Amino acid sequence: MKSNSQEQSIQSAKNNNGALLLGAGLAVTSMIILPAFAMRLGLGASLTGALRIALMKASSKAVQG
Repeated sequence: MKSNSQEQSIQSAKNNNGALLLGAGLAVTSMIILPAFAMRLGLGASLTGALRIALMKASSKAVQG
């Protein structure tokens, strides 16, 4: 039988894994997928850069929070 603290530790680890997965997904999107998509649509470099910055900030917040 698991104690309450063990159950909380397991739940915390699951939450951390989810946050890391989300952060990694956003980082990959900003580094690889977004530039390819922007090039395909013909978006300018400044707009692409702004979108990459926004995704990286979201990635950072996902991992921290």
